Amino acid sequence: MSPQHFLEMATFTFNLVGLVVCIGGLTLAHRTRHRVPGYLLAGLGFLIAASPVLYPLIATPAP
Repeated sequence: MSPQHFLEMATFTFNLVGLVVCIGGLTLAHRTRHRVPGYLLAGLGFLIAASPVLYPLIATPAP
């Protein structure tokens, strides 16, 4: 099974996990002491949620 097929099947899971991680990071960033780690965690959550969409853009060779 190619990575593209796996990502297509797991899109919902990636979106759900990425959303939870992003919300957790933004909740953590709400406190002033943990602002930077919270924003980094929120960015990581966004990348997790967007990975099924971003993978074909990165993995496909240029024409």
